[in-house]
Order: sequence, then structure tokens, then C-alpha cells
Amino acid sequence: MDLCSSSRVTKGILDASLGMIIKNMSFKVGQTMTICGVAKPDATNFAVNIGPDEQDITLHINVRFDAHGDENTVVCNSYEGGNWCGEVREGGFPFQQGESFKITIEFTPAEFVVSLSDGSTIHFANRMGAEKYSVTSFDGEARIQSIEIK
Repeated sequence: MDLCSSSRVTKGILDASLGMIIKNMSFKVGQTMTICGVAKPDATNFAVNIGPDEQDITLHINVRFDAHGDENTVVCNSYEGGNWCGEVREGGFPFQQGESFKITIEFTPAEFVVSLSDGSTIHFANRMGAEKYSVTSFDGEARIQSIEIK
């Protein structure tokens, strides 16, 4: 099943294991970012990071199949001034190795609402308090197929 079929979505293939940083792509309060991809068949984890620059991360979404002592867990966090903050573990785990996934992130003034394909949601505070973030990066064992902000 193609979770992300839309003619308005920019599509391509990005191997996140090589790491990728998108700069100067503004994600603003009131917008929604949709990320579609495929977890690699042997994936241990992958991450989506959103922040103001390449050093700080206001929203880190780490999908862990079997990594960092966790199994089948989504961990959200932020990274500021060289330090990780408190982890948030909510929502389900609709991810399967080797299968397509869709992550939708709604940016409100107070928080990010992360929706997963099983209908579960994660509420994560906008800890840095900015109204716009311009850096999005991907790491880990997934192929990112499309990113849409609207």
C-alpha cells in the first residue's frame, strides 16, 4: 500500500544511512510536514531531526526497532547546547522493517503533534519556542521517498 501517493509531493530516493541535511527549508507554525519512506529490511533505527541549525535539534524522532536498549519504540527528544533533554515515549509502533512508513508532523505554537500511520499521536513541546525552523536532517537505516510541507 502506498501511504504517500500525491502528485504534489516532491519524490525521490534518499538513503538516510548516508545522512542528509536539508537547509533553508522553512517549517513554520501552522504548517504540516509529511515524510514518507521505507525502513531498510535490517534496520535497527532511523531518525528525523528538525531544528534551527545543524547543531541544535528542537524535535528528534528516533524510530527504534532494536537500538539503544529499546525495541519497537519511538523516542522523541531535543538537543540543545551539546546536551540531550528529556525523552518522550508515546504513541504506537506501526513500523516494520522493509516496509513503507508515513510520519506527519503538525507544528503548533506550543508543540509538535506527530501522527503515525496506525493513528497514534505523540505530543512533543516546542522546547526552543521558535516559530520557524530551517534545518531538517535524516539519519539511520531508512530510504526517504518524499517530504512535503504545506
